[in-house]
Amino acid sequence: MRKLPGTLLLLGALGMPALGWAQAQAYPTQELLSTSTTVLGETIRYPDSGPARVTASIVTIAPGAETVFHRHPAPMFAYILEGEVSVDYGDQGIRVFRQGEALMEAMQARHRGTNQGSVPVRILSVHMGAAGTENVVLEK
Repeated sequence: MRKLPGTLLLLGALGMPALGWAQAQAYPTQELLSTSTTVLGETIRYPDSGPARVTASIVTIAPGAETVFHRHPAPMFAYILEGEVSVDYGDQGIRVFRQGEALMEAMQARHRGTNQGSVPVRILSVHMGAAGTENVVLEK
């Protein structure tokens, strides 16, 4: 009888990794990004203008098209679903982001995205802002 509790503990301990493995197989996770800074090294800061508000959208940029210059007062996570986008950060250069890449977009730096390819660019855009703070501010 004394061996039974020890055996149960051993079986439980051996079963735990198997359960974790089974769960990992049922819904595997691939981390896309873990950072505390934007693509330009800015520290990510959340606005405190009101209650938290998360807005997710898919931005499409047609072949040959470009966005207007803009900035993001609140953190914005982006994941390139399709295509390739070149982002002009002015004095800080141009960076190219391709399908399957994730990034935290620049917040205070004025920038503009351009699709120089022959297929539309589709970007999952997740703004982590607050009521009273715009997700995008257009610049001249």
